Order: sequence, then C-alpha cells, then structure tokens
Amino acid sequence: MVSDKHGLKDQVVGKFKEVKGKLTNDKREQTEGKIQKTFGKAQDKAQDVKDELRDKE
Repeated sequence: MVSDKHGLKDQVVGKFKEVKGKLTNDKREQTEGKIQKTFGKAQDKAQDVKDELRDKE
C-alpha cells in the first residue's frame, strides 16, 4: 500500500521504464525500471515503519 507520496514517483517511473523496456526489447531499461520500482516500494515501506514508530511514542 502506498502511503501518501513516499516512493510513489519512483514506483510509477519504474513501472513506465519496465513496460517501455519490454515493448522495445531493451533489457537494460527493463531492469532499470524494476530496480527503480523496487526502490520506490522500499521508500514507502520505510516511511510506513517510521510513521508507525512515531505513532507509538
């Protein structure tokens, strides 16, 4: 689940690159897209944990 905007841009851009790489048969761009999308998801998860810890204080 995407919380607010944290990592959303990287997820969207990454997905776009991944799809574009698939359509153009560009393995490098496809891989870059997957990495960027994963990075965005990691940012989102980190923010979720940070928010959860802040709420417990």
